[in-house]
Amino acid sequence: MKNCFVSAVVVAAGNSTRMGLKISKQFIDLNGEPVIARTLSAFERSSVIDSVVVVCRDCDRKRIEDIVLQKNFKKIRSVASGGLTRDESVCNGILKCDERTTHFAIHDGARPLISQDDIKRVVSCAVENGSAVLATFVTDTIKVVNENDEIVSTPVRSTLRAVQTPQVFEKNIYLKALEYARKNKEPVTDDCKLVENIGEKIKIVIGSETNIKLTTKNDIKLAKSILKEERL
Repeated sequence: MKNCFVSAVVVAAGNSTRMGLKISKQFIDLNGEPVIARTLSAFERSSVIDSVVVVCRDCDRKRIEDIVLQKNFKKIRSVASGGLTRDESVCNGILKCDERTTHFAIHDGARPLISQDDIKRVVSCAVENGSAVLATFVTDTIKVVNENDEIVSTPVRSTLRAVQTPQVFEKNIYLKALEYARKNKEPVTDDCKLVENIGEKIKIVIGSETNIKLTTKNDIKLAKSILKEERL
């Protein structure tokens, strides 16, 4: 894409508490490769990604740097330190991005099955519209409950989407959203919410259901099954 420079910020700074393992989920073996290696490889190979910054815990830095060297990844610009919260980690990554950056593609390090097609389509949509995010249709009926676990309401399922990553934003839009959040001390649940807070419209791009986030041990089993089926 002409006149664009897209920097991927791969956030891999979580403590993997829900996984219940002694090691970071970024280093779990997925059919012969660590999770983070598969994630970074997807962005390394993407024709629409120009540069990559990895954000991780300081205790994981050496191991991730070793993986980058072993895999001979050329697009990795920096390995940044994670913050106390996800939004702090993203900010740390953004600060390390190439000054030529026009768009940020923010991705969970624990989504190693992201496809080339999905990366290309969501980035292209963001370049055209300013902001875009991958998402899937919701198949289950969702209920809103109160503090007593009593059903309060039922959203119309056709209006719901399950959001994934990458979430891609034009640089100035995202920086404006960050500044607004700081001034107003807005709670940040994800990067889309950050941008929603300043009134920006975000386009939904329907992605693949296989672009799962590894959160529990069952997710690992599912990811291995997907990889085996797709022979990856």
